Amino acid sequence: MSLVSVFLQSTGFAALTWQHIVMIVVGALLIYLGIAKKYEPLLLVPIGFGAILVNIPLAGLLADDGLLHYFYFGIKAGIFPPLIFLGIGAMTDFGPLLAKPRTFLLGAAAQFGIFGTLLGAKALGFDFAEAASIAIIGGADGPTAIYLTSKLADHLLGPIAVAAYSYMALVPMIQPPIIRLLTTKKERMVVMSEIQPVSQRVKIIFPIVTTIVSALLIPASTPLIGMLMLGNLFREAGVVERLSKTAQNELINIVTIFLGVAVGSKMSAEEFLNVQTLFIIVLGLAAFSVGTASGVLLGKLMYLLTGGKVNPMIGAAGVSAVPMAARVVQKVGQQENPHNFLLMNAMGPNVAGVIGSAVAAGVLLSLAGG
Repeated sequence: MSLVSVFLQSTGFAALTWQHIVMIVVGALLIYLGIAKKYEPLLLVPIGFGAILVNIPLAGLLADDGLLHYFYFGIKAGIFPPLIFLGIGAMTDFGPLLAKPRTFLLGAAAQFGIFGTLLGAKALGFDFAEAASIAIIGGADGPTAIYLTSKLADHLLGPIAVAAYSYMALVPMIQPPIIRLLTTKKERMVVMSEIQPVSQRVKIIFPIVTTIVSALLIPASTPLIGMLMLGNLFREAGVVERLSKTAQNELINIVTIFLGVAVGSKMSAEEFLNVQTLFIIVLGLAAFSVGTASGVLLGKLMYLLTGGKVNPMIGAAGVSAVPMAARVVQKVGQQENPHNFLLMNAMGPNVAGVIGSAVAAGVLLSLAGG
């Protein structure tokens, strides 16, 4: 055998299959959506590139001593998602939620999509761990979906992560039709009272109390809730500005790179190209849609109970797509009434949704015995 033949057989082209080509195209598509369409670019670009890397034959990136094997360790060990939550907490202002605590219920209502989809996934033949991992897509919270799936159904991480971040990116397309279907023009035109300032003392007490209560009630939620609230404490304490800025910028950016590439590493042709992936994408959309609808329906109930003082649309922001879901409510509200500014009122249920999805993940993890 000539040296040329030996060399050619050692290249990736010799082992390239149509499945690898399809997944490389999928990875390129994710990169395109992130760059050209600006759909969650901070995650879709590294996820897409990770998908390309893992589908290069003979590269050995997932071997025990391969690069992506070490990247994925941060997810498998439950490190990356809580660190992302640390950064999210440092960037989040819980003031709108604390100013109107009843909006916390809207964030809770939006989690019904998770538990409804859990039953649907079970009916389709998925076991509890797989069904729970699929259902968490309804929380519209990528890090939470990754965290729970890595604990319960590691083999489904690729399609679940892609579905979760895709639906988060498509919030402006998915939510408005649901909102308009479930509300009347009169309800959509409701102007809500302004958000009143909350004292720094209350903002400091909130993350501490929330962590203690949620950790004692649902211990499995502690890694996510604890890091979220620690980040928020950095933000509100006023004496650790350097830590707050690091969590908001350098730390979360570095972890996002590792997290995205590691998620992409689970998109190998063998794990991604199957019927299960199609079911996951469909069930994920159902979970997200039901979550949006549940929040809006509770908003309608609040509208009735308050004599028309609550705009039901803010319930759609109860899903944990911060701040995109709140911006969608703001946009739809202004289309109905140009003088209506719902953004800050929608941020209450929106940040409540972050807490709600983390708690829901803890519940599912506990039920699965994780």
